[in-house]
Amino acid sequence: MDPRSEVLLRQAELFSGPLLLAGLPADDLLGQLPEAQGWSWHAGEHALLAARFAGRCQFGVSPPESDCSAAVVFLSKSRELTDYLLGVLAARLAGRELFLVGEKRAGIERAAKQLAAFGQARKLDSARHCQLWQVRVEQAPPAPHLESLAQHYQLQLSDGPLAVVSLPGVFSHGRLDIGSALLLEHLEQLPTGHLLDFGCGAGVLGAALKRRYPDCRVSLLDVDAFAVASSRLTLAANGLQAEVICGDGIDAAPFELSAILSNPPFHQGVHTHYQATEQLLRQAARHLKAKGELRLVANSFLKYPPLIEQHLGPCQTLTEAKGFRIYRAAKR
Repeated sequence: MDPRSEVLLRQAELFSGPLLLAGLPADDLLGQLPEAQGWSWHAGEHALLAARFAGRCQFGVSPPESDCSAAVVFLSKSRELTDYLLGVLAARLAGRELFLVGEKRAGIERAAKQLAAFGQARKLDSARHCQLWQVRVEQAPPAPHLESLAQHYQLQLSDGPLAVVSLPGVFSHGRLDIGSALLLEHLEQLPTGHLLDFGCGAGVLGAALKRRYPDCRVSLLDVDAFAVASSRLTLAANGLQAEVICGDGIDAAPFELSAILSNPPFHQGVHTHYQATEQLLRQAARHLKAKGELRLVANSFLKYPPLIEQHLGPCQTLTEAKGFRIYRAAKR
């Protein structure tokens, strides 16, 4: 059981009625709270919850329409996403209870201050290195419109400016990260056919690929519903069309790909998490056609070349700069 869920269950008497759990972990919490329903935007966690608790968890960037007597927000690592989650739920909970639970190292005490906009917040519990906070919503805000919270910026690329639309919670929200900037400089001489942007975030790489290789089929894949929504907005802002997939890792990717390009994530919440990238390196060959190529950027300290060579083929370092390397390998 996730420690945040354990803290909730220490106060189980508060959660006996219809309850919405926003960003809940894929554990047995729904089993312990039979009147609760979940709202998830992580495709992997949602799949696990849907398999165990059919019909009790909604996936996407908007909360379920069904009414609830209270809601619990599981703290996100993104302050902007936490703002959106608290606002969209407080707008529905006038006179009712809104709870916030999270790990101390994730900044729960700082985040709890965001509750003051709705009423008098109080800490209910502190255990398992987590805290649980509560507020009765006395000042319900207008419901926020997600797209109005987007950050817009432009990249000056060699083939012209590229508009980027980034929603709260998306990796490197509102700016281009160093790794992606480096990878954008090394998109030349890709094999034509079907290209995949793995871990697409706001869709920067996928949009750049579609514009540079307009005759190629381009797909963008991410585990996070907010990232997928951002990618669709970025594509639309540039007048581009591509397939956008929300799925859990490389297993959700198409087959017979000509190339997989990625700035793979290695954080999930506040935790370092290499599993998705390592699974990509182990399984890329299954999704690539003969002589298909993997090209990715990674922190220089990560020991990816041996894994690439074990499962795909000889690994070439195209460049190294600012603590990152671009690796290239072709399927044997």
